[in-house]
Amino acid sequence: MSEPATPPELAIHPVTLPLPVQWGDQDAFGHVNNVVHFRWMESARFEYFGRAGLGHMMSNQGQGPILASIKCDYRRQLSFPDTVIISSSITSIGRTSLKMAHLLYSTAQQAIAAQGESVIVLFDYTAQRPVPVPDAIRATIDALEGRK
Repeated sequence: MSEPATPPELAIHPVTLPLPVQWGDQDAFGHVNNVVHFRWMESARFEYFGRAGLGHMMSNQGQGPILASIKCDYRRQLSFPDTVIISSSITSIGRTSLKMAHLLYSTAQQAIAAQGESVIVLFDYTAQRPVPVPDAIRATIDALEGRK
């Protein structure tokens, strides 16, 4: 089975991840439970982190991303069967934090079903405190985002 093409609505984000809606993702009302959207955003977030080198930080330095906040605005109900394409983009970089945007696109409905935002802090897990975003990570993110 081939991966679905990236819809034009998601072209504003450099990372996309298609995921199938599973039968068990639905709740008693027959639509995807709201918690599942957060898991999908998590999967796309870690796909982005892998491409930006943040996963490498964790394994080599004991530092890495930690989720500080997250929100999701629901636009459409999702149900099985469907494939969602989750897109990710880092919209701004602070001293120790990153703001990320997500779009969740239903291939069955050919429409955006939800959008999310999160704040991620770079964190030293040994010292239990935030650390500055390294210049190399900033440069990688800017390149991935197509920014100079």
